[in-house]
Amino acid sequence: MTIHREGTATITLTFVVLALLNGALFYWFPANPALCWTVFGISLILFLFIISFFRIPGRVLNQDEQLVIAPADGRVVVIEETVETEYFKDKRLQVSIFMSPANVHVNRNPISGEVKLSQYHAGKYLVAWHPKSSTENERHTVVIGNGRQEILVRQIAGALARRIVNYLKAGMQVKQNEEMGFIKFGSRVDIYLPVGTKVDVALEQHVKGGQTVIARLG
Repeated sequence: MTIHREGTATITLTFVVLALLNGALFYWFPANPALCWTVFGISLILFLFIISFFRIPGRVLNQDEQLVIAPADGRVVVIEETVETEYFKDKRLQVSIFMSPANVHVNRNPISGEVKLSQYHAGKYLVAWHPKSSTENERHTVVIGNGRQEILVRQIAGALARRIVNYLKAGMQVKQNEEMGFIKFGSRVDIYLPVGTKVDVALEQHVKGGQTVIARLG
């Protein structure tokens, strides 16, 4: 397991703040060891959680150009036909993955190809499972085309997630499972597929980014 580069500043700041807090408590309240050690224990748990949040576990990634691979860890909360209004402007098959704070938060390219669109949108911070979060929340939309199909992936901020990082720019050639971006502290990723695409996941299924097959391209 390694730590993602997006976590360096957050982990360092957390360590400094907690170290100062605990140092002050042990200095000013030496006669109250129960308080000092309780706060130390809570601080340690919080610090380990922050480190865990930015983890990149060692995985054998699933590579196959006929497959759409999960761009994120989490739980499948939506599988339905809907109208995608930003890029395709027609009916698409939407698959949505909810990422809890305990999930790995690296986002990966579901297919290889050329980046056709990479667009950030400011917005609200509705809870990630809210039906309007896909169109009203802060989000970043990416479209990747492989010459046969185009797949739209949308990173969506939630009530806790207040920073979306995306590394892609229009015109880039990207490979399946390379890092697309990162969302801090839980959120959601939507995938828009051509109608009729064979989906290999079910509602409430837990998926792993870079490993789980979401769908098979025709």
